[in-house]
Amino acid sequence: MPVIRFVREGRDVECYPGENLREVALREGIQLYGLKGQLGNCGGCGQCITCFVKVEGDSSEQALSRRTAVEDVKLKRRPEEWRLACQALVEQSVVVLTKPQTSMADQQRRVAAALQAPLPSGPVEWPRPVGADDDEEDAVEEGDAEGSADAEMDSEKASPPATPGDDR
Repeated sequence: MPVIRFVREGRDVECYPGENLREVALREGIQLYGLKGQLGNCGGCGQCITCFVKVEGDSSEQALSRRTAVEDVKLKRRPEEWRLACQALVEQSVVVLTKPQTSMADQQRRVAAALQAPLPSGPVEWPRPVGADDDEEDAVEEGDAEGSADAEMDSEKASPPATPGDDR
């Protein structure tokens, strides 16, 4: 299972092979966007280029899907290792720097440390989808509610209909 190491955030995040980098980052609470991107991003269509990231290390070609035609046009004057998170699919573990245009005081040291530390291999089994536990609890609660509703209907069928003047 691929692991994405977000250098700026200091986090390793697991994902499914072929999962969209932007979707994984947003799901995990990784802030891809600066202020401009927060106010007006295209929602993952590759048109605003506010979700660009820098792929660190020499595994970048195998780790993510190939650059799309949209990326070639939008990032033609940017370094090759810059990618649009909304267009990149994660195939293997990768080290990513969000907001590469904004430097950090210790950026070189952080990147070197992130590249030096081995990426975790991930869990042996697939994680449960987000909200799977909630779905089971809802199903049990709905089943209980349906069961009690069925019991009420059965009791209504068993008793004769009310007539005017009956005090039940």
